[in-house]
Amino acid sequence: MPAQKDRWVSSLVFLLFCASSIPQCGSASLQQEPSPQHYFSGLEAGKTSLAFFTPSVSPGGQPFLEQIESSAEALQDYGVSVVKVNCPKEDVSRYCGKENALRKAFLFRGNRLIREFPTDALFDVNSIVANVLFALLFNEVKYIETLADLENLENVLKGKSNMVFAYVPATGTAEHRAVMEAAFVYGTIHQFVLTTEAALLKATSHDDPDVSSAWLSFCHCQQVTEPAQPCRRTALAQPLTLLNIHRHLKLMGAPLVTEVAEDPEKISTVHLQLGLPLVFILSQKETYEADRRTAEFVAWQLLGKAGVALLSRDLVELNVLHRSNVALKTPDEGMPIQYLVLEDTDEVVTLVEDKNKVKQIQEDEQEEEEEDEDEKENNNQDIQDDQVVEAVSRDKKRELPLEQVLVLTEENFHSSLSGAARTVVLFYASWEAVSLAVLRSYSEVAAHLKGTPGVLLSRVNCWDWPGLCSQENVTQFPTIRIYREGQQSVTYGGMWGAEELSSFILLSQVSCPLKLATMDEAEGYLRGEFPSELSSHQHPSLLGVFSSATSEAREAFEEAGNILSGHVRMGMYFEDDALALSQKYSVSPPALLLARSAGRSVEGIALSKHSVQDMVQMIRYELLDIFPEITVSNLPQYLQLGKPFLILFSADDISQVESKEMLKLAKGRAQQAFVACWLNLKKTPVGYGILRTYFSSTPPLPLLLWVNLHYGGQVFRFPSEQSITEMNILSWLEKLQAGLEIPSSTLSEEDWKPPLPAYDFLQMMEPSVPELSPHPGDTPAQHRPRTAGGDTAGGDSAAREEPSQQSTAEEAGVPGRGLRGTAPRLAARDRQGKRHSEL
Repeated sequence: MPAQKDRWVSSLVFLLFCASSIPQCGSASLQQEPSPQHYFSGLEAGKTSLAFFTPSVSPGGQPFLEQIESSAEALQDYGVSVVKVNCPKEDVSRYCGKENALRKAFLFRGNRLIREFPTDALFDVNSIVANVLFALLFNEVKYIETLADLENLENVLKGKSNMVFAYVPATGTAEHRAVMEAAFVYGTIHQFVLTTEAALLKATSHDDPDVSSAWLSFCHCQQVTEPAQPCRRTALAQPLTLLNIHRHLKLMGAPLVTEVAEDPEKISTVHLQLGLPLVFILSQKETYEADRRTAEFVAWQLLGKAGVALLSRDLVELNVLHRSNVALKTPDEGMPIQYLVLEDTDEVVTLVEDKNKVKQIQEDEQEEEEEDEDEKENNNQDIQDDQVVEAVSRDKKRELPLEQVLVLTEENFHSSLSGAARTVVLFYASWEAVSLAVLRSYSEVAAHLKGTPGVLLSRVNCWDWPGLCSQENVTQFPTIRIYREGQQSVTYGGMWGAEELSSFILLSQVSCPLKLATMDEAEGYLRGEFPSELSSHQHPSLLGVFSSATSEAREAFEEAGNILSGHVRMGMYFEDDALALSQKYSVSPPALLLARSAGRSVEGIALSKHSVQDMVQMIRYELLDIFPEITVSNLPQYLQLGKPFLILFSADDISQVESKEMLKLAKGRAQQAFVACWLNLKKTPVGYGILRTYFSSTPPLPLLLWVNLHYGGQVFRFPSEQSITEMNILSWLEKLQAGLEIPSSTLSEEDWKPPLPAYDFLQMMEPSVPELSPHPGDTPAQHRPRTAGGDTAGGDSAAREEPSQQSTAEEAGVPGRGLRGTAPRLAARDRQGKRHSEL
């Protein structure tokens, strides 16, 4: 496992170097020129080169030559070529003279000399890379010597940009190189400041720092609004390496507090991905403002150590004690969330910093069994790879046809959205395997929808434009949204196949629900007469019928349509003759008319519940097929019903007789008690594995089984000597209910999991995950993103990210406080607490 982790770290370093638009990363070698004249005549404008001039014989310069040659590949990653220029014996010019030949190295940009270095300052690869980048990044990295210089620079940056302040005991060290390499990547985002003055380090620290070690701190200046207000500083607690700097900057760019409105088990933040815990402050509507201030204070205390989220009890049903006010989610896989009752913020900080306290809170587990399982998994882990990563790697040389997909940037994003009726945007990260796999499906969608009027397909690489993705509240990759001018954006939440994506995009072209003006239009809609955008999709049609007295139900139906937009085909009719239309199908408004098979069968359904949530759930249930073919993609929908399965396994398509008998059974009086379905093993070969789990080998097909996954796990096999008819099946089911049948097998109560754990490449990379850092001036959106039309978008987002920098409610130096805002309110305890440590 350590070797695998090292490979991930090495891959990240390579990716980080190549992210700087270097055309030939990884193909570096030392260049040689026969003479100075030949070298200077070949210099190109804008190209950077490090040249050293050497006589034909110079044994004393051998150590320097070895180091300079070793640095060629590292410098090539930054667009700097290393050139060895041979000096003819008779050449005594400036660069080949005794005072320069093999005594100095020269850095040129084009034919302009930028800096000359004495060779004794270039004593190894670290010193060469550090000094060359230091010279190139003159504007990005400021060198200062006094506290006044630092304070003046902070005052200039307040309200504009953040600052990275680094101290190294000496230049040319590995730590100096790490700072310069980080500045090369992040120098356009943050202002880097470097010093070697020990007195300056001591002046900026409250304690007595070790001046023999390198230090780095992140100065939060961007959100400072008052000139007299200091910039908060968050120190890097780990050794000063490139990966640790990247990890620290990633954490500093993350939202200070994340507001969540879904199951905490499903929440994943950058902190968890980087191996840090996530603290939830449990809130409720009545105490929201106080809870928000508490969460921000705790977040500043734990910055760089843990993430903080505000979890609303009003939006999420939690099966925990009402007096619980804090929850802790650790990055350890399989570890349950701990719900706790804490008295004040100091206890929250201790919870994170003192791992022994966490262990005391966690439930006792069988450590020996876990160790045995871990050992077994580790022994087998090397033979399994992540299938997505493998597929992307296998096809990485295949060029994707993305000509029909517009590339969006910060400059053209909003103008492109306003220039099309509907803009489909794929937000992805070019380094992430799932994003690349979805990009492949997206290219197929673009080819399929080529020429479709009113639809613009586009993409945003969040690795290149993190500020834009942060502004649009994109918190995970990949994400697909449809922007419509003047309306809320719609976020796609289905399968990533090209067929599913195409269906979603085309269905989203038409209003959901589609408002019908006349009874002829309504009846035509039920017969399958749709707008051209919907004509090619064989979805069931749902028509809501409402009278003037049922406005509440109509409004709920419209809101349900907004939620289901892109996934279902919905219409709405609320004219004066709505009663006459509904009575044709034996219902009264408010009602749903469900048309299957292009209107050959219309079912009237009374609407008894008028809340949006109930209506969405009812619509999803009613749209389920009566006798569905089970596939990998639709199985979860039917499992959520919590009913037993009466499932017919078939080697191919089932016969018309079997289909007719099973359909009669599904439509009968017992249809509410179980799910009648079938599985085509030719289309869904995973069914063979299911049968081998039920039985020792694959039995003869077709095979009808009763499977109750939700209670007991018993599997009953329909007698093979009986024909599959409605009467025979009902008679068999009565015997089952009476307990007269013996199960063929009983499933284990353990969860069904893959035989080996899949690679979690994000967790394996841990601190080396190359995620987003905002550009200068960018902060995560405080509100939901707005469309080109100015309306708020992302209304169905479950997690809303909040500002990642200073809060007006939390000034520097606010003391610790009691958790009196959380639910329930606790006794006020304004006692002095620890301040957030500053460097």
